[in-house]
Amino acid sequence: MTRKQRRLTLIGTGLTIFAAALGLVSFAMRDTIVFFRTPSEIQANGVAPGTRFRLGGLVQEASVHRGGDQTIAFRVADANGVVSVQYRGLLPDLFREGQGVVAEGVLDAAGIFKADAVLAKHDENYMPREVADALKKQGHWQGEGPSATGSQ
Repeated sequence: MTRKQRRLTLIGTGLTIFAAALGLVSFAMRDTIVFFRTPSEIQANGVAPGTRFRLGGLVQEASVHRGGDQTIAFRVADANGVVSVQYRGLLPDLFREGQGVVAEGVLDAAGIFKADAVLAKHDENYMPREVADALKKQGHWQGEGPSATGSQ
């Protein structure tokens, strides 16, 4: 085998190992990657039931209903869509109607978002970047200053 053939074999082997490692990493991470969606995107594009994602928007006024056994139902809205959310557990102290919220969970077959985590806005200057960008795009942004995403 000539020197050139050995070098090409070594490069080919290295690229094959790299591609295999990249494939294994992406396969291992497929269940941990969570995408962000707004109610408008869910209604426009549809989301398959059982798909895990983060839902972000504003808690709709007069939509919070507390049931027994720490069950809470509310609606998350943006400019063009509304999604019903059910959550069982304790809500963050700053959770309230009209405020930004991000809920993580799955959409069931009936179109109700079953949240297993709810994150509320932590002060008047912070909103998750994805939620702020989506609200700005729809013309519903009420933040102050050049960047209200906590990077000041």
